[in-house]
Amino acid sequence: MANITFQRELPVRHEVDVFVAGGGPAGAAAAVAAAQQGKKVFLAEAQNCLGGMGTAGLVPAFMCFGDGVNFLSAGVGQEILDRLAAAGGAGPNCRPETAHGSAAIRAEVLKRVYDEMLADAGVDFTLHTTLIDVETDGDSVTAAVLAAKSGIFAVKAKVYIDCTGDGDLAAWAGAPFEKGDDDGRMMAGTLCSLWANVDFEAFREAGIGSQSALLEEAFKAGVFTRKDRHLPGMWELGDAIGGGNIGHTFDVDGTDERSLTRALVWGRKLLAEYERYYKEYLEGFEKMVLVSTGSLPGIRETRRITGDYVLCLEDFKNRAVFDDEIGRYCYPVDIHAPDPSEESHEKFMRECTAFRYGPGESYGIPYRTLVPAKHGNVLVAGRCVSSDRYIQSSIRVMPGCYITGQAAGVAAAIAIDADTDTRGVSVPELQARLLKMGACLPNAPGTLSRG
Repeated sequence: MANITFQRELPVRHEVDVFVAGGGPAGAAAAVAAAQQGKKVFLAEAQNCLGGMGTAGLVPAFMCFGDGVNFLSAGVGQEILDRLAAAGGAGPNCRPETAHGSAAIRAEVLKRVYDEMLADAGVDFTLHTTLIDVETDGDSVTAAVLAAKSGIFAVKAKVYIDCTGDGDLAAWAGAPFEKGDDDGRMMAGTLCSLWANVDFEAFREAGIGSQSALLEEAFKAGVFTRKDRHLPGMWELGDAIGGGNIGHTFDVDGTDERSLTRALVWGRKLLAEYERYYKEYLEGFEKMVLVSTGSLPGIRETRRITGDYVLCLEDFKNRAVFDDEIGRYCYPVDIHAPDPSEESHEKFMRECTAFRYGPGESYGIPYRTLVPAKHGNVLVAGRCVSSDRYIQSSIRVMPGCYITGQAAGVAAAIAIDADTDTRGVSVPELQARLLKMGACLPNAPGTLSRG
């Protein structure tokens, strides 16, 4: 393969306190939090909207915001859900008071909520703007290189927050990372979808029976190309509107555009098979019509940036408490199988059943998971924080991303105020500022113990 040398001078279009790469749930929370701390923030998002998986990806529902007792994604996460509910965009079954279960998402409303929140906070952002490289000097990032319709340009910041989901900024700057299981295999993805003409009342009245038995019938009838026994299902988004988290794209690597292309092509083909299944085997879906598929494929796992602490399964089991907690979370271990084999599905079911909490239970998230092991002016937030695969499969969902994003934004502001690097951030100060924003930190000094 031939190589070329590509070199040019780039305009520095933005010089800011904080640069946020990626405008998904973690990035939006980080940008809002940093701006609310009085910092000049620029955020770059590659898609045509903010929100990532919940908007461009059409993921139809948030997972739990709370543990059934405590609202864990408090602060920015609480404000997002409250605004969404007030605007009629949280679906018919949203329970903002604790949100122990899932809350449905109307993507178009959520897009506007993010737009308004960043604008209200004074965040400067552009869409269709992609991070393509970073410049470094020792353990510091000195510039982020971006590409947009107007050309290639640079952004210089005091602190850089990687909310790309894939850990692009940190990895390209040289941060160590892990990806996938011991064989490099990653969780299957899903191309989410939007459907019309769904009669949810008829579906409820009929009773679903055994989904696994129905799938087995469909497998025998040749409905599906692959025997995928894991079907997360369809969320009720409103009158006759369903959000599909259905079908898996196996062997997808979200850091490789060729793999992503194959996954998108397969995902669109696969939805025709699921349409046949729903119409022929379930009541209420006989007239369903596919309206849209996500412009962003649902990727559950890529890089996990190695930080100063790696949050792990033992921490989940022990309901761990940390001195440097920036939040707590509770979603179960949810490692979607890397292939459609019966053995992989059984392993998924065992883990998802064994590693889950009861009401009021959660694990702590230490600040050190946001600090890449190699860098002094970079923080990570969202699904690429420092963790093993078990914790990654829990913390990756949107309410978890709000927690780590919010903390990263506040920590960046403190580092700038104190003229220090990310390791010099005062944890008590960080916790105090997060508490002032409304964060759930029951183990921080000055708050009531969890007992």
